Amino acid sequence: MPLLQARPNPVSAQQQRLQRVLKLHVPVIVRLADRKILLSEVMRLGVGAIIEFVKSSSEPLELMINNKVVGQGETVKVGENFGLRITKVGDPKAILKAISGR
Repeated sequence: MPLLQARPNPVSAQQQRLQRVLKLHVPVIVRLADRKILLSEVMRLGVGAIIEFVKSSSEPLELMINNKVVGQGETVKVGENFGLRITKVGDPKAILKAISGR
């Protein structure tokens, strides 16, 4: 009687790949605002300089992974530090796509 060779279960292989991805450390960025200014203006910046952004302090901040927005939140104070209270999270598939860089 011939021995049957077991094939890897595609679902379990996919689950294993997902588990490896979920263990990755990724940089998390909270974007306050952005603005383009001339390089000549940047060169004139010094200690105490203020750059004004055209975003209201009441607008939500963007939670980013791999330079892609995956959620939004608002600032909170945690002891002597600042934090982000998440108020909106994107689709999990879009988040995984952002992490993978595709």
